[in-house]
Amino acid sequence: MTFSGVYVPLITPFDADGSVALDALEVLAREVLAGGAAGLVALGTTGEPASLSADEQRAVLDVVTRVCRDGNAALVVGANSVEALRALRERPGVDAALSLVPPFLRPGEDGVVAYFEALAAASPVPVLVYHVPYRTGQPLSAAALRRLDAIPGVAGVKLAAGGIDAATVELLADPPAGFAVLGGDDAFVSPLLALGAHGGILASAHVATDRFAELVRAWAAGDAVRARAVGHALAGLALALFAEPNPTVIKGVLHAQGRIPTAAVRLPLVPAATHSVEAALKHL
Repeated sequence: MTFSGVYVPLITPFDADGSVALDALEVLAREVLAGGAAGLVALGTTGEPASLSADEQRAVLDVVTRVCRDGNAALVVGANSVEALRALRERPGVDAALSLVPPFLRPGEDGVVAYFEALAAASPVPVLVYHVPYRTGQPLSAAALRRLDAIPGVAGVKLAAGGIDAATVELLADPPAGFAVLGGDDAFVSPLLALGAHGGILASAHVATDRFAELVRAWAAGDAVRARAVGHALAGLALALFAEPNPTVIKGVLHAQGRIPTAAVRLPLVPAATHSVEAALKHL
């Protein structure tokens, strides 16, 4: 399948007793699909998967799989090991896996390519590379991204370089056919779309989902005047939503809107300050 449009990496809402609020998760997932999202990401970093037990992860994936099936929407699952990818064989309905460039080790471009060759060989579904060098410590050149594209089973990249870097410009100046480039830096997604990206995996699209979908459509249609206006507004919203560690402000906004039962996060995250949530709400 072709990966384009807006994908929402779902938060994991928690009840007052600290348990996963599965009912709220289902309602939220259905709301963002109704708002125009092309698909959902389950157990991505926005969903705090490292803080969830194996049973909680399974329950979250059950809910999101059902919602995507009912809505005929794409389902992407965060999976960062051969074992996690192989486990997807037992999960019909998953369209792709989102796998992080190995963090901390900085294995070099050859190591990254070899790593994704192993992941793609083990995966029953296409793999999307999550490239976020300011978190992983591993930069990738445009040439390395093209090498990743050449791996059978690698379908695209979530590109979160912290802005529009030289590798991004070079890649999109001559994009590989069939290789999806999805923005992952919410505040920079509009200029990335202007360069030719296919969409975005955007935590900010929990709110104003319809506006993010409109932004993608406007750039795809070549309506630069409309796209710039929408993009400028959404960049301000995204910066406000990321004023504190993700997804703390987003959860604060969703709770203030009555869409999730609490704004709780799990350690090492702590809830966003009230002023950060209020500042984000002003953009809505």
